[in-house]
Parts: sequence; C-alpha cells; structure tokens
Amino acid sequence: MGVFSCDTTMLVLGFSTFIMINHVNMGHSFPLDRDFQTRKLQEFKSYFFQREHHVSLASSSSSPSPSPSSPATTGSGVFPVIAYGADPTGKTDSTDAILRAISDAVSGDGVGFLMNGINNVGGVQISLEGGIYKISRPIKFPVAGRGNILIYGGTLKASDNFTTDGYMIDLSSPSSSSSSNSQYNYEFITLRDLMLDCNFKGSGIRTINNLRTSIDNCYIAHFTTTGILVQGGHETYIRNCFLGQHITAGGDPGERNFTGTGIDLRGNDNAVTDVVIFSAAVGISISGQANMITGVHCYNKANGFGGTGIYLKVPGITQTRIVNSYFDYTGIVAEDPVQLHVSDCFFLGDAFIVMKSVRGVVDGINIVNNMFSGSDKGIDIVQLDETNREFTEIGHVVVDKNNVKGMSLKATIANGVTRVNGTSWSIDFNKILVFPRRIKFVQHTLMTDAGDSFPNTVLRNISENQVLIQSDAIVEGSASVTVDQGLWMSG
Repeated sequence: MGVFSCDTTMLVLGFSTFIMINHVNMGHSFPLDRDFQTRKLQEFKSYFFQREHHVSLASSSSSPSPSPSSPATTGSGVFPVIAYGADPTGKTDSTDAILRAISDAVSGDGVGFLMNGINNVGGVQISLEGGIYKISRPIKFPVAGRGNILIYGGTLKASDNFTTDGYMIDLSSPSSSSSSNSQYNYEFITLRDLMLDCNFKGSGIRTINNLRTSIDNCYIAHFTTTGILVQGGHETYIRNCFLGQHITAGGDPGERNFTGTGIDLRGNDNAVTDVVIFSAAVGISISGQANMITGVHCYNKANGFGGTGIYLKVPGITQTRIVNSYFDYTGIVAEDPVQLHVSDCFFLGDAFIVMKSVRGVVDGINIVNNMFSGSDKGIDIVQLDETNREFTEIGHVVVDKNNVKGMSLKATIANGVTRVNGTSWSIDFNKILVFPRRIKFVQHTLMTDAGDSFPNTVLRNISENQVLIQSDAIVEGSASVTVDQGLWMSG
C-alpha cells in the first residue's frame, strides 16, 4: 500500500483509541452512534489515501524516468511510445521513437497460429497514450509476416516536411527481402481510436495485401489524395470513422475545390460501416468485388460541383451491396454494373444513381426501396450514361418501389391507365422507364362501360416504350397496362 510515515502510524493508533473510548467509559457501555462513527471513518480513509498518494508521487519523482535507449513496458504486452522518447506535446519529431516501440512490439517469436507464414505476436499493443505526435515519415512495420497487433489512442500529425507521396500509417511490406512466406503481409492488425492530421502533406492509412484488418473509430483529415487505401488482401473492415480533406460540416465555401478520395477499395470482400465522408471529390471509390457498404453518410462534394458519393469502377462483375446509407447532395456512379444492390438509402438534394456504359453491359441490378428528395427540377432518380456506347447487353434489372419527392421517378416496372373510346389505344411509358426502346413484358386489361360487351383485344406494338392495343369492335371504357423492362425470359 505504498510508503507510510511515522505520523501516519500515530494517526491510526490515535483513531483506534478514540473509537475504544467512545464505546466504554468507566466500565459502563454506551450506545454506538453509527452515523457519527461511519462519517468519521470515511473522513479518515479519505485523508489516509490522499496522504498515501502524495507520498507515492514524491517517491516516484525521485526515481529516474525510462530513457529512450532502455524503454520499459508494462510487462503485459503494452508498448507506450512515450517510454521510447516520443513527445506527446507534438513540439518535436516522434517518428523514430514510435518506430522503436513498434519494432520491439513485433520482434517477439510469438505463439499460436494465424495464416500460414504469419507470426502471432500475441495481441501486443502500441499505445499513443492520448498524446499528439509529430511525424516526418510513414509509420511502418520493420518486418512482414506479423499478426495480432493493436495501435491505438492518440493523434499523429504530419510535419511540414512529411513525405508528400507517403501514408501516415503504411501497412505494406517493408521490402522484398523481408517478406514472409505467407500470401499476405500482415493479419489481424487493428488501428483504433486514432486521429490522423495529414497536414496536406500526404495521405492517411494504406493497407496492402493484408488479411483481416480493422480500422475502427478513426478521424482522418487534411489528406492530399486518399484518406484510406485498401489494395489487395482480404477482409478489411472500416468502422465508425470520419474522413475529410477539409474539416467542415457542410456548406463549405470551398466545396467546389475539394479533391482526393475518402476511401479507395481496390480489393475484395471488404466492409465500410457507419462511416462519414464529409469532404473529398469522391467519397468511396470501389474497384474490387463483393464489398459491403452500410450506414455511410457521404456529403463530400455535391453533384453540382462534380462530386460523387460512391464510384463503382468494377465493370462487368461488381458484386457490391450498398444499403441503409445517406447520399447528401452526392450520388452513385456504377460502370457496367453486374450484380449491384442498392436499397433502403436516402438521396437528398437531387442526388441520383448513374449506370455508366463502358462495354454496354448491365445485369443483376436491384435499386429498390430507396428515398429520393429533390428541388422540383425534373432530375431523374436513375440515369444512363451512354456517352461511350449504348447499353446493348441488358439482363435482369429491377428499379422499383422507390419513394420520390421533387424528382422524376424512373423504374423498370410501370403501370398505366387510359380512357378508351374506339378500336385502338396506346400508352407512352418513356417518362418513367429507365431504358429506351425496351419492354420485355406487357399485361393489359380492359373494362367496358357496356356490361354485355366482350371485345377481343390484341397487343400490336411495344416499340419506343409505347404500348399499342387494338380491339375487334368499338370500345368505351378504360384500359390498364403493366410493363416490365427487366423481366428475365427463358429460352
């Protein structure tokens, strides 16, 4: 319990004597005032622990602090960077000190099993201890083939001479000579509770060819090109993060000048969950397959200024799901999308979805159950960009059941009703159908005013998204027509 002085011991004895006298006086017992005694005991304990704390501080201040040349860890696998000489005030460069802490953390032999060729170093932790650290070059691991490592709890700020093309935290292989026997560089690396201020000198985090990486509760700002780059590898999960080239909360006067990309996914099977991208030219760029986007809020750069919320550059085999996200004046662009699902999202400020033709392929698309809100300018919620070439290979595409206010509804399934007076009638679906000159299925019904009339009807034409129906007799009544552009047809 620390160091005790002589007067502290006397105080303990005196307090015990006081309690005994209060209980017994001249051989007679007196009732115990429990509230009074409890209060006195609490006062004594408070004084005792305060005194012990001061004595302990005085004792520790006289002992030498750990030097950068012989740092001390907690003995539990935690490597505090201050013990290695890092400056938590951000006044001096801490790059070498942080790298020494990482080098010691990953130098152990490790135990257990991760992916073949990945050394499990046991969950070692590199603690930034809530400090602000200036760095002049990327924070990298000295060797590849390591796993089960946590870096957490502080702020890194790029110095004015930081490497302009570098990333503040770089999880790439240090060199070809130090690569591991694994097909991945690292496994189960966690970056948590970090703020990265790139100072417009470099970019945020890069992870290349890694397995099961977590980037959790990080704030990345002032990057030049990219907030987070994921290249190759497998299963990088980005959660609860905030990214912005400029720190703003919307309505920034310099919004038209935003550049760079918040998150760049160049690999498969990754997930971005509950993330905000508040300033960049592109919120999320995706050039890998089978990625999952959910709970994302993109208000990085408005469509009107040339910005994009999510850009899918995976022509021909997209396999991406975007759900429960918020596109705030900035929308989605998908090149030749194949297997793309967008649902339960909110598009505000005339934000819309574009299917862009590269080779003219679109197939397996679900754009359903979304909300669109605009400014009554007649902007379509789903648009085709056929600047390069027309879509010619169109498969099963469903655009339906979207809630629209202040924008023009577009769909692949449409219903129309018209008044009939004669032997033919037609309905034009061009205003609502997504694809021009394409109807795969028609269903029509006729209700006549004459109850005893049973005219025969036939579908005559469906060209140019117009449906023409004729009857063998003059009809007065109403006709209902349903068309579908995306219905799959066997044979």
